[in-house]
Amino acid sequence: MNTTETVLRFINSLNEEDFTTARECVTDDLTFTGVLGTRHGADAYFTDMERMKLKYNIRKVFADGNDVCLWYDVIMDNKPILSCGWYQLEQGRIHSFQVVFDPRPLFETAK
Repeated sequence: MNTTETVLRFINSLNEEDFTTARECVTDDLTFTGVLGTRHGADAYFTDMERMKLKYNIRKVFADGNDVCLWYDVIMDNKPILSCGWYQLEQGRIHSFQVVFDPRPLFETAK
């Protein structure tokens, strides 16, 4: 499986709430960095994902060696939030990724 296929399998598994398959796509020492926080370790990341159950609509995929970049809408609070994720793979699995987005629509909902 190439890097793009691994990342897409990961995202599609999250969309299907198949956290077992998604977990197979990442390393145990996964690092996630996002606008609202950081998670160290796959267990910490999946604890959050199983609770939040986010959905992703992929707009564009770019790949360069062990790096994959996705432009996607992340559905949060029933709103599509345009986001960008940079996934870095080691030995065929996601080792780290960063996600950036404008969080203001989420704060407007909280008012």
